[in-house]
Amino acid sequence: MRVIKKAEERRNEILDAADELFGQKGFDGTSTNDILEKVGIARGTLYYHFKSKEDIMDALIERYTVLMLGAAQEIAADKSIPVVERIVRVVMSLNISGGSSKEIMEHIHKPQNALMHQKIQKVIINGVPSILADIICEGIEQGLFSTPYPYECMEMVVIYANTVFDDDMVHMTNEERVSRIQAFVFNVERLLSIESGSLMHMMKIFDSGNGNSHE
Repeated sequence: MRVIKKAEERRNEILDAADELFGQKGFDGTSTNDILEKVGIARGTLYYHFKSKEDIMDALIERYTVLMLGAAQEIAADKSIPVVERIVRVVMSLNISGGSSKEIMEHIHKPQNALMHQKIQKVIINGVPSILADIICEGIEQGLFSTPYPYECMEMVVIYANTVFDDDMVHMTNEERVSRIQAFVFNVERLLSIESGSLMHMMKIFDSGNGNSHE
């Protein structure tokens, strides 16, 4: 007897199968026939839910985005965490330099998933600055920071961190990475008009996120 599943359940099955196949064979190396065979459905059922393989990838990116941005928003909203620590935690939750999204980021950093990587970078660059800007505004109210451009400052921070600290974009030695982190923190302090050296402890947290130490 043919099993009839709810549309949302079937859609998630297709996404789960595609996610596994993209991880094994890459986006270009996976055919719609591969997905059909893995899920055990007819081509018409697949196209009922998704117009194309590209459409499936976009849905996977949306799934990843919900996980990453959801974690960032949850941290940003936790007023029990000091403002500066919250900023660092938000950055690390997105795995710009490490953090809780490690498995997702390892998956999209595979060479065969370059397009998926590019699309998630776009989501981060467009979605994260506003989350961080809200924390900066809170810091301004507390007298910790001073800038007339909280969103623009965080946009600069996110774009830099999302490219320079991405091993696929910029290849660095450990010494070069340390120097970049020091320069990064130095300039963030100036963007936010705070005393030089007051954010340098961020470097240790970045190092921890990259697996150089254990908490």
